[in-house]
Amino acid sequence: MIKALIIDDENRTRDLISKMINSFDLGIEAIPAGENVQSGIQAILDHKPDIVFLDIQMPDGTGFDVLKAIPEKTFEVIFITAHEEFAIKAIKFSALDYLLKPVDPSELQAAVEKAIKAIHEKKEDAQFDALQQNMQPNQKRRLVLKTQESVYVIDLEEIIRCEADRNYTSFFLTGGKKILVSKTLKEYETMLTGHNFLRVQQSHLINLDYVDRYDKGNGGSVVMKDGSEVPLSPAKRDIFFEILEKL
Repeated sequence: MIKALIIDDENRTRDLISKMINSFDLGIEAIPAGENVQSGIQAILDHKPDIVFLDIQMPDGTGFDVLKAIPEKTFEVIFITAHEEFAIKAIKFSALDYLLKPVDPSELQAAVEKAIKAIHEKKEDAQFDALQQNMQPNQKRRLVLKTQESVYVIDLEEIIRCEADRNYTSFFLTGGKKILVSKTLKEYETMLTGHNFLRVQQSHLINLDYVDRYDKGNGGSVVMKDGSEVPLSPAKRDIFFEILEKL
């Protein structure tokens, strides 16, 4: 039977998540044990869970302190958090899962089903290392890209542009590297806005640091420093030139 451990400083949250998991009838034993960092670490060592629901803010530290203390992470992690924008962005950048309090039953079930599918995959410490860095306010953000074969951790400065392909996104990186990820461009637009990225057309998100020039021909296109051409939507012309003037 799959074991799911719930580590949270609120008794009510632990019990509620436990009851909801039991109601899903997915063959999971829900264990509401661990109310702080120390007891959470001990609970993981004692129960050897397959899935850990981990509160971010606890009285004696954070959920990240729990993870740092576990050398071999053989479990899936689903973070539990109040609406903390910075923490949520860091988790998304690191391609990890989270639930907002109060926990919604349908979102919980979706997260559990996703975790069950991933249980037998190799856990990558690189994701947790990236999360640690992404949680530091003054550190450069690192983006985790997961494909079927690999987990890539990249600096934002490596991304030249992103291109949508239905529900997939292609990342074009420095050095001519290309990575295809099964997430929509919209998800990455939400993450990368505010980091000098601009969606210049329905299918294209660009790193403004790599803009070489604007060509007026063929309806207008942005030429990137790697030589690629990206069409510029008429709706984005004003904001593109406004940003360009400030660079």
